Amino acid sequence: MTPKILIVTGDAAESLEVLYPYQRLREEGYEVHIAAPTRKQLRFVVHDFEPGFDTYTEKPGYTWPADLAFSEVDPGAYAALVIPGGRAPEYLRNDLELRKILKSFFDADKPVAQICHGPLLTAAVDGLSGRRVTAYPALELDMQAAGATFQDAEAVVDGTLVSARAWPDHSAWMREFLKVLRSKAPVT
Repeated sequence: MTPKILIVTGDAAESLEVLYPYQRLREEGYEVHIAAPTRKQLRFVVHDFEPGFDTYTEKPGYTWPADLAFSEVDPGAYAALVIPGGRAPEYLRNDLELRKILKSFFDADKPVAQICHGPLLTAAVDGLSGRRVTAYPALELDMQAAGATFQDAEAVVDGTLVSARAWPDHSAWMREFLKVLRSKAPVT
């Protein structure tokens, strides 16, 4: 049986942070599903860094269908979870169905990969307390407020939790996540 991986996201997620792990994990042989508040065509964004701007800029990105609504997800059917960043986590953390999903992955100590603003979701279910993480650097204070030790690094591994700062760190992030994933849920 092919292990299944769940990606939780919504509108205004960073295009690369959804689609890179989606394609990379499929390439490894995993079955990957994308869940969102509702089954619909999601509208992602592109965050980039431009000279003269103090922060990132945002442009329209790809669209992609959600396979499932959060209310349809059975967390027990999934071996691991991926949490992309972008602006989506800012509003998704208020979704009760999503918080139930997140909590079940942490309670079962299943592999979780989070990137950029994704840790705002894990913080919402107290999944960061006492852990080492990285995130988009502007979230350092949020990570500390959630009880985590923030590290400014490409990828930080703390048990089954693997985090990265943003899409430029994809290679290191997925390399480390795949090590954890292969040990817990290998493709047979």
